[in-house]
Amino acid sequence: MEFDIEENLAKLPKKPGVYIMHAEDDEIIYVGKAVNLFNRVHSYFRKNKKSMKIQKMVTHIHHFEYIVTDSELEALVLESNLIKRHRPRYNTMLKDDKSYPYIKVTIKEDYPRILFSRKPRGDTGSDKSKSKFFGPYTSAYGVRDTIELINKIYKLRTCNRVLPRDVGKDRPCLKYHINMCSGPCIEGCVTSDEYRKNVEGALDFLNGNYAPILKMLEDRMNEASEEMRYEDAITWRDLLNSVKSVAQKQKITSSDAEDRDVVALYSDQDEAVVQIFFVRNGRLVGRDHFYMTGIQDNTTSEILDDFVKQFYSGTAFLPREIMLEEDVEDREVIEEWLTKKRGAKVSLLVPKRGMKERLIRLAKKNAELVLTTDKEKIRKESERTIGAAKELADLIGIESVERLESYDISNISGFESVGSMVVFENGKAKHSDYRKFRIKTVVGPNDYASMKEVLNRRFKRYIEARNDEDSDSFAKAPDLILMDGGKGQVNIALEVLEELDLKIPVAGMVKDDHHRTRGIYFNNVELPIDSHSECFRLVTRVQDETHRFAIEYHRSLHGKAQIHSVLDDIQGIGDTRRKALMKAFGSIDAIKKASEEELARVPGMNARAAEAVYEFFRVAVPQHK
Repeated sequence: MEFDIEENLAKLPKKPGVYIMHAEDDEIIYVGKAVNLFNRVHSYFRKNKKSMKIQKMVTHIHHFEYIVTDSELEALVLESNLIKRHRPRYNTMLKDDKSYPYIKVTIKEDYPRILFSRKPRGDTGSDKSKSKFFGPYTSAYGVRDTIELINKIYKLRTCNRVLPRDVGKDRPCLKYHINMCSGPCIEGCVTSDEYRKNVEGALDFLNGNYAPILKMLEDRMNEASEEMRYEDAITWRDLLNSVKSVAQKQKITSSDAEDRDVVALYSDQDEAVVQIFFVRNGRLVGRDHFYMTGIQDNTTSEILDDFVKQFYSGTAFLPREIMLEEDVEDREVIEEWLTKKRGAKVSLLVPKRGMKERLIRLAKKNAELVLTTDKEKIRKESERTIGAAKELADLIGIESVERLESYDISNISGFESVGSMVVFENGKAKHSDYRKFRIKTVVGPNDYASMKEVLNRRFKRYIEARNDEDSDSFAKAPDLILMDGGKGQVNIALEVLEELDLKIPVAGMVKDDHHRTRGIYFNNVELPIDSHSECFRLVTRVQDETHRFAIEYHRSLHGKAQIHSVLDDIQGIGDTRRKALMKAFGSIDAIKKASEEELARVPGMNARAAEAVYEFFRVAVPQHK
């Protein structure tokens, strides 16, 4: 049924919830939350003053839907999840999706360990009472170095043994023999109290209390030197210097030993950089920056509001304070949401003076430096990726090519055929969405039939998965399918899509005599492509990546396939006869050329088996002649 906007506007409830704007092709183009859905959604269609971005967005609205929630807090959480999942084009978006390393101390174990962690659950999950987390840090390399340094000094275990249950059951590992573990798995080697004292020293280190460890290392260095144990003295000296280096990097920023994030931004045209300083226990432990897009006409407060909701919906650690350069519209509901998520009070603050205000100014200056320094780099990267995707869309006459999929078929001697799917989003390869297919229904090197199987499997999965929030990349449909071939490949894809009642543009890469792309085949027309354009370079990257991915999969199966695939498909040829044939003839090619008499003379073969091999290579798969 045709969607009547006026009629559906009148049906909107005056309750909190989330509204979802759709384009004509059902693409989600905007997600927002409202305390009053009736008033908020009506505002988009009134003749009042709107920003240029909202005006443009409204012209693309074909229909909308809404979800009623019990509170504004529930609406905020749902809005955040939907934006993260659908990445609507008119929402202000956080471009980076980073995960940070943490240091995990398993304090509730009898013999605690210090571990590297990417996904701490200590603040919200069952791990809360079992472990203590430090971070986030911005360098995984630095975290691993710190853990190694602590283990060298305090000789804490790194194994997964359950102690004291497993004490004395197995021999100690290499770490004990090279004096990097105190050996709690050995009966009588180190007491629980002695080990716990070392753990407390490690916790002091991680909390930034370096004075005791610096004194201890210096004393041991001097003692070893006086006793002329110079190798030991050098070891203690190196550890002492390492600790000093760590201490110097963690500059003191306040005396209150609080955990806080310092957030400020610098914007220019359609992009902004948000800078965060991570302060833990009153010390600056790291900093990072993030790009925000789709910010035209948005105020600093609005951009910060969107950033805070998107960034803190995905980060595991929440500090007690988040310091912002400006207040945000949803401050109270965001504080309520983050407090609930952390399990303890979280405050959004806007410092006006003192050290905290200076930190805000420093963060803003860093954001400006990042954006200014990287502006040309960002522009070139945008031309190479997003700009190239737009050129490709313009060339074939479609609205956009945000997601592009390309497919290839590869086989080994006509057997072990495999298909590959590569994905580009906004002109960049998205490796996490790549997929491999082992051909199941096609015998021999029939690329068209194999491609049909691959596309059928891929898009049937799409039909099954598109409404499943927990599904993988198959739940997304591409804006364009780019086949590594011309008319034949394109027609195969169109045939599959028509059978599945899907409407997705399909283009092919037309190649010259040297197998180089010379044009794009679309809607039964070959469109020339400028070999000096970014569009051409993108198509070439897609083609190269499609081949690379297929060939790598091909090679991963090659050893097994070369020996097993062809012969194991012959009735009556098992492992013993296959080995005998390979030993007698040396290669698959030699077996193909052998006569029935020669095959029958191989130990373990008989006339029936020899006939089966002979006929297989001349009847079942004539391409092997």
